[in-house]
Amino acid sequence: MKLQHHLGGLEGIGPLDFQKRVFVEEWEKRIFGIHVAMMGLSNHLSGAIPKYPIGEVPTKFKSFWTWGHLRSGAEAMNPFDYFRFRYYEKWLGGISGFFVSEGYVTEAELDARTAKYLQDGNVNQAELPAGGSEAIDAQVIRYLREGDSPRHERAAPAKFAVGQKVTIKDIPPNDHTRLPGHLRGQQGTVTEVYKDAYAYFFPTGDGIGPPMPCYAVAFKPETLWGAAKSDPKSVVYADIFETYMEAA
Repeated sequence: MKLQHHLGGLEGIGPLDFQKRVFVEEWEKRIFGIHVAMMGLSNHLSGAIPKYPIGEVPTKFKSFWTWGHLRSGAEAMNPFDYFRFRYYEKWLGGISGFFVSEGYVTEAELDARTAKYLQDGNVNQAELPAGGSEAIDAQVIRYLREGDSPRHERAAPAKFAVGQKVTIKDIPPNDHTRLPGHLRGQQGTVTEVYKDAYAYFFPTGDGIGPPMPCYAVAFKPETLWGAAKSDPKSVVYADIFETYMEAA
């Protein structure tokens, strides 16, 4: 398991910088905007909830991109790089790698443009491309307002009930997982069965993807981190996909 999948309660990872600013550098605003535009123009939105007429939008971006893809890029990093880079630096690396892999830009072109901005000292004031489209803007703004819902009507009954003891499976993750590492193999109690089923953007290889029941599960903190490091009056709650659970 990669270290970035197993951070809950971890000690000794060094001094923490509790950054209060949303954006530290001006370029971070742009990488946030690029990510939002990619989500709003993703080719999967024609079949999303709600459906968008994405085929009618005059965009050259024709790929599948979601929050899950962004997280996949970050979690697939070498753990030392994961902790070395700041938040939006991880975004920049993941999005840049995606554009190269999809053929929108070559690695050589990206390196050349990077060298130019570093030499000019103009990283935060790089010129924006000319052009634009009102139809593209309208699609992105609509996506920001309406989103892309993972919620579906539940087609099958839930396997677990409120009050039932469950064990969280110890499933080896691929590049991306929605199961916190510190919960693997732990026993908890179901406190809520959510009414609907929830899908994930794409199959991750560890069980999630298609719509399935989800649960709120309560854990005793002393079983996760030991009695000496836990408040006996506290409870740890986590929302868990059904595929990650089995009866205790």
